[in-house]
Amino acid sequence: MKIGIILALSAALLLVLLMGMGEVALRPADYAEALRAPGSLAGDILWQIRLPRNLCALLVGAMLGVAGAVAQGYFRNPLAEPGLMGVSGGAGLGAAVAIVLGLGLTPGAVEGFALLFAGGVSLIILAFVSRFPDRQALILLGVGLSSLTGALMALVFNLSPSPVTTAEILGWMMGSVENRSWTDAAMAAGGLLLSALMLWRVGPGLRLLTLGEDTARSQGVDLRQLAALSVVAISVLAGLAVAVSGVIGFVGLAAPHLVRGLGVRDPYRLIAPSGLAGGVMVLLADGAVRLLPTSTDIRLGVLTSLIGAPLFAILAWKSAKEWVQG
Repeated sequence: MKIGIILALSAALLLVLLMGMGEVALRPADYAEALRAPGSLAGDILWQIRLPRNLCALLVGAMLGVAGAVAQGYFRNPLAEPGLMGVSGGAGLGAAVAIVLGLGLTPGAVEGFALLFAGGVSLIILAFVSRFPDRQALILLGVGLSSLTGALMALVFNLSPSPVTTAEILGWMMGSVENRSWTDAAMAAGGLLLSALMLWRVGPGLRLLTLGEDTARSQGVDLRQLAALSVVAISVLAGLAVAVSGVIGFVGLAAPHLVRGLGVRDPYRLIAPSGLAGGVMVLLADGAVRLLPTSTDIRLGVLTSLIGAPLFAILAWKSAKEWVQG
């Protein structure tokens, strides 16, 4: 509980600090004007630009953190993360197709295509789980789907009609919460709320699963239902995260490990703090992106990958040592 409170206070503090960061410096009088007259210039900067951007960063990070905690709890594998099942790749492919079709400037089109393709991948996974609820088989399916969406993405790049379109796709794939709107924030909040309702059912099953499948089954856990709800929750969260911000990697992997390092081992109790940790991580990364003194903007997804990839290598190293010793 204390860890959750500390993370929540950290997220709130970061939100307040990041509201003051931007090309236009706001004085205390500007904040007062924004509160008094939301339609003023200061009000537009505060309510229409900075707050939606920061909320999207917080919510996207929370979605990835929660999805990562559920993935690691269900697969019982510390290296599992939301992109493992191919849903993130499917969402990215959908966004790329929308851009190639010339719908990049149509409000909601890129996000809609991302969700549509993510939903398609999720349906394939659900159909698979309904017949084969084995976790190892699901990992293999995820690897196959990730490879397929990666190959199709390469094909989209290959068929891209112009360098401008290719650059636009690359920009989306590198992830960002710049210029996000209240609609994006509402979509992320809705997905997070929907998944929270599902996870209320999934959490106790994940806790019992740590005792083994036979014990969990003897305690009344329906493993097939647990698999389906876990897959849907991870898919909704990962697909929405990509639809809102593009691809932001490794947050779903790192956030549960951060919370686990603070002493929380129970897969059920890990979920909510992992969401808060993910939100704090993406807020920090977005703040760092704005502060880095580079002539070209560093994209949010690039920065998280630069930090997360070495972490992944360290975790793989530790796991390999345990396997050799075990």
